[in-house]
Amino acid sequence: MKVALVTGGSRGIGRACSVKLAEQGYYVLINYQSNEAEALNTLAMVREKGSDGEIIKFNVADCEATESAITAWQEAHKDEYIEVLVNNAGIRRDQIMVFMTNEDWRNVIDITVNGFLYVTRALLQPMVRKKFGRIVNMVSLSGLKGLPGQTNYSLAKGGIIAATKALAQEVAKKNVTVNAVAPGFIRTDMTKDLDEAELKKQIPANRFGEPEEVAAVVGFLCTKEAAYVTGQTISVNGGLYT
Repeated sequence: MKVALVTGGSRGIGRACSVKLAEQGYYVLINYQSNEAEALNTLAMVREKGSDGEIIKFNVADCEATESAITAWQEAHKDEYIEVLVNNAGIRRDQIMVFMTNEDWRNVIDITVNGFLYVTRALLQPMVRKKFGRIVNMVSLSGLKGLPGQTNYSLAKGGIIAATKALAQEVAKKNVTVNAVAPGFIRTDMTKDLDEAELKKQIPANRFGEPEEVAAVVGFLCTKEAAYVTGQTISVNGGLYT
């Protein structure tokens, strides 16, 4: 059984990644924090692709809860290991820095940066021991370019891009790859408050992207054929920033 874990897998890009990995034959663990109904909807879509999976509830920003959930799963499946990890969980709390609260700063960093640490660290040893693993970190145009009103988000995503490069070098000899995917404006719940008609004028492709277009890149990076691609950040942004 090939097993993949997608954090924040219940909606949007996470849902699309879960479905894509199901198409590739993975048993998908769909992580969610609160919206069980949407997580179950994603699981139904995974099963429609002829695969299977389960939902797994924990807050990636909570070290104890994360490690407990992953350890419990591993102890219940001693003959299996999670060979693919998509670190997708994240939130936006946009505000210009002069008005940004400590809470909005901390929450974005806790989920994106600390969540990356807690989940990835818990899964690395089995990947290294089995000499196969695929880690894909969902970053952002904001982490590459920096966007006004997103100093917290840009910091968090830029930090994950740097961590991707460093970790990739640590585990490359063990056939574990670590890459990042940087979406631009993608049509999801996270971008529904944006002015799509105005923003698409800035995009050479003249449209927002779809979650499935991001998931297609994630799917490739999780294959055996992508074994020589590591430490990279691949943009999916319609030509907005190159």
